[in-house]
Amino acid sequence: MPKTAIILGTGLGALVDHIEDKQYLPYSEIPNFPVSTVEGHSGNLIFGCLGGKRVMAMQGRFHYYEGYDMKQVTFPVRVMKALGVETLFVSNAAGGMNKEFVVGDVMIITDHINLFPENPLRGKNYNELGPRFPAMTEPYSKKFISLADEIAKEKNIRVMHGVYVGTPGPTFETPAEYEYFRIIGGDAVGMSTVPEVIVANHAGMKVFGVSVITDLGGKDITEVPSHEEVQKAAETAQPKMMEIIRQMVARL
Repeated sequence: MPKTAIILGTGLGALVDHIEDKQYLPYSEIPNFPVSTVEGHSGNLIFGCLGGKRVMAMQGRFHYYEGYDMKQVTFPVRVMKALGVETLFVSNAAGGMNKEFVVGDVMIITDHINLFPENPLRGKNYNELGPRFPAMTEPYSKKFISLADEIAKEKNIRVMHGVYVGTPGPTFETPAEYEYFRIIGGDAVGMSTVPEVIVANHAGMKVFGVSVITDLGGKDITEVPSHEEVQKAAETAQPKMMEIIRQMVARL
């Protein structure tokens, strides 16, 4: 069984094409697994090889805004841990409010701000899954961030660093909200990732997170984002993110 798992976000599913000796397991065939309802999220658990290593990949994730509760959103991470996964890669499409970002940038997530109305660890804690009060001092592995920077430099890929703000969605942010997120320390905002990362840390996994900046927001931005444009921008930036993750997996 693989020790590494990858959660593929909006428009980033093409990484699957680079996984060799693939075996597909549809979510609909896995007991208690939700089924993704979002365009661009396929709905398969894939097993195979990437960079010479065995990996498990989620082709399509679940979101709080789809109506799932936090236990359902993060259930796949629990399954991964039960199967022996120790390292989790998470990717997403995000809106940028850092003034240095441009559409198509790859942002390595250094930290996050949780603005979801519910924490996935709320409720009874099962000690066999993790501690009641898990530390979140290093939610994203510094070792993995350094490795990603090294690879990006080798491959001449522009990467940015930043704090990801997790919101419930499904609306895109207002100009004032973008400004608020920037003021409180955010560089990019999205509607996923944070719940999975919290549960992965609770379970003792090491995490690497990356965002593709698919649109920009703020009081001086007048463009109106659409889901189709977000998908298109993610697909354009996808090869850069893909190369970084592929190289990282190979070097673990």
